[in-house]
Amino acid sequence: MTARAHDGAPAGRAMIRLENLTKTFPGQAKPAVDDLTLDVPEGEIVILVGPSGCGKTTTMKMINRIIEPTSGRILLGGEDVTHADPDQLRRRIGYVIQQIGLFPHMTIAENIATVPKLLGWDKRRIGDRVDELLETVGMDPTSFRGRYPKELSGGQRQRVGVARALSADPDVMLMDEPFGAIDPITRDRLQNEFLRLQAEVRKTIVFVTHDIDEAIKMGDRIAILREGSQVVQYDTPEAILTRPADDFVADFIGRGASLKRLGLSRVRDIRLREWPTVPEGTSAERALTVLRGSGHSALLVLDAQGRPCRWVGAADLQRADGQPVHRIGVRPEGLVEPHMTLSDALNELVAAHYTVATVVDGHGVYQGVVDIDRIGEAIRSMREDPDRGARHARGEAAAFDGSEPDDGTAEQP
Repeated sequence: MTARAHDGAPAGRAMIRLENLTKTFPGQAKPAVDDLTLDVPEGEIVILVGPSGCGKTTTMKMINRIIEPTSGRILLGGEDVTHADPDQLRRRIGYVIQQIGLFPHMTIAENIATVPKLLGWDKRRIGDRVDELLETVGMDPTSFRGRYPKELSGGQRQRVGVARALSADPDVMLMDEPFGAIDPITRDRLQNEFLRLQAEVRKTIVFVTHDIDEAIKMGDRIAILREGSQVVQYDTPEAILTRPADDFVADFIGRGASLKRLGLSRVRDIRLREWPTVPEGTSAERALTVLRGSGHSALLVLDAQGRPCRWVGAADLQRADGQPVHRIGVRPEGLVEPHMTLSDALNELVAAHYTVATVVDGHGVYQGVVDIDRIGEAIRSMREDPDRGARHARGEAAAFDGSEPDDGTAEQP
């Protein structure tokens, strides 16, 4: 099947091409991977997803020859690497796995420097690269360079794993369920931040997952596989959700395709709703007048930098007893940034006190709100234009912000 770009145009140049790739393990009657041909376009994230045992991880491991193919060819940037020196090949490919695989006896800096050292980089160049990558993934080099893996949380260790995979600036990265062993809150945050990083670095990535929701969120293209790594459908997330190739794909996607499409659109793609705001220091009496004239149930209080600091309702204002508005009410919750998906926004607004998701930019400055009506508008728009989705508009390149909550997995030294 020929991969198509999001607007229906052919895919770009194939950075990775698998030709008739087959792997048969000794003692098995059927191949684990059976005559697979697949192109991975340059600069895109291609997701391999399918039921357990379908061969997706075996396929990925053949790309860097951790598993040797029985037959077929692997081309990297047009070069046949099927019989190249596997150690040299692996130094050209970044690799991130679920268990992270950091060396416990090495510091964070030494872990990240592993491949550059093998490539013969000088110490200054290695040191500069380590610091650059730690900053890129939101970890202060001064604080983290000399620590050991056991001193980090699971989310922090995963960030170091990504930094290590990027250390030699490879064109290609392989990611085997990289966020699968992390708690749901941290996983969602790391997914968002990795997408922002990818918008900046534009690596060619093969990403294995068993989670169709993660595939929809992360992938430029998705290859849905059945047993033997047989490709059932290879297409954009939008096309797979709206035009599944057969019952196998439809069953794998499961129910709720309309809700899954919310994982394709970004908050920045929709029209935000205005909400009444007042600056901190406003008197309760003045704020109550503003609230009563607004037709809303609450006001959003903004600090001197324009960042949300409190929600205040009529009851809060009536019993303020002379306190300024930034000292009453409740702290803002349900904060989302423009790069986040509408699925993220829906999750936040459902749990928020005033049932809206508050949109802030990368500096925390208030932009507007998303409510259930805006989500409904987006779903109706997707039904009318099935290919609209996100079209994966990941244009806001930014580094990891380093703010994932501690998942409680840091070990005590």
